[in-house]
Amino acid sequence: PRVSKDFSLQFPPVKPPDRRALLKKFVDSDINANIMLFRLPILLLAINLVGTVAFSPVLVNPVRVTETSTTLFNRKKKATKKKKGDRSTPKGFAGALRDLQKNAFPYSGGIRPGTQSPQKVVIDESIMKPDYAIDGQPKKSGNMLPWIIEVKTPEEIIKMKAAGRVAREVLDIAGRAVRPGITTDEIDNIVHEEALKRGAYPSPLNYHGFPKSCCTSVNEVICHGIPDDRKLKEGDVVNVDITCYLNGYHGDCSEMFVAGECDDKAKDLLQTTYDCWVKSLEFVKPGNDYKDIGAIIEDHVTERGFTTVRNFCGHGIGSVFHTNPNIFHYRNNEPNGQMAPGHTFTIEPMICEGSAKALNWPDQWTATTTDGKRTAQFEHTLLISKEGVEALTGKIETSPIQFWEKESEVHKGIWLGTTPEARARAAELSAKD
Repeated sequence: PRVSKDFSLQFPPVKPPDRRALLKKFVDSDINANIMLFRLPILLLAINLVGTVAFSPVLVNPVRVTETSTTLFNRKKKATKKKKGDRSTPKGFAGALRDLQKNAFPYSGGIRPGTQSPQKVVIDESIMKPDYAIDGQPKKSGNMLPWIIEVKTPEEIIKMKAAGRVAREVLDIAGRAVRPGITTDEIDNIVHEEALKRGAYPSPLNYHGFPKSCCTSVNEVICHGIPDDRKLKEGDVVNVDITCYLNGYHGDCSEMFVAGECDDKAKDLLQTTYDCWVKSLEFVKPGNDYKDIGAIIEDHVTERGFTTVRNFCGHGIGSVFHTNPNIFHYRNNEPNGQMAPGHTFTIEPMICEGSAKALNWPDQWTATTTDGKRTAQFEHTLLISKEGVEALTGKIETSPIQFWEKESEVHKGIWLGTTPEARARAAELSAKD
């Protein structure tokens, strides 16, 4: 452009492009790419149909809705706008592509995805629901600076203790149901109903689209196993992960259970995982660095030939499901802050027989070990006080005492914390066995 005498910009005339020439150039240069672009969806659908007939895998397909005490939501029955963040049951071409991935996916061990029952929806108006219950998207988050950690008020601590108690009760009930022949979906149904009975919302349900009310991680599944119609087998080791949302606050815990009797190698894995976890719990007190938790865990397990997962971590918790601080279960120098009274968070190491690398399934939730070897995990929601640390999801009068608690070289009996009150309570409960 040039400037005229009146200081206005003047642009020279532009010759319009020859559209016919441009179209011919596009077709000549990209004809093969365009053919593939339009044929790819048809090709993938055809491959999916052939693969389904040839391999007949157990896939996540729509199932018939049955009447239960909880209203179920069948996405096939009612045409509604797809929820943002629902990653487990895509529709249309995305669903066909997901099924194709499942057909060809290189699973590492013996666990395969089964058929999922319809996702539940909590409609009871008396139960407070988290902000993601409807659309799957959490609205609140923690501070972006990892060393800035929320200090709970006395009123909030009371609510955290109540949520932790409910989570423990539900976890114990779910654990008693673990046996050969039961499906993980049946365990999920139990968890869902027991949480509602206590006026709580099962926190995992629809969190970023997660389709169930708890996580059931069997054998080589590290975490986030989705309950389905697979029956537990004799000797299976399963982690049941429970979080309950009560009056605006989450209580989070998990524990290992055995279907029947397991082999000695599995017992060694469970004992080592429990002991490294309790060792790290004993370290918690005001003034200590959160980053040092990981070294305690890693040093304990590597000396015994096991490995610790790096892909997932513990986390702060409260009115927000996952927040600061991040708790890494391996040696690290992350600036995740110092422990102080009023902090609430989880420690939940995932320990493996072989490789600690994670293989993520096409469902975008389930993570397994890459070599198919087994893994174990324990978790508590913890509260730091001036006197030490307390497990808000600690065991109660009716909780069973497992072999790893009886035979622990780190702490024999139930562990409830390091405060004088927690020590006395743990000794009382342990003596009842």
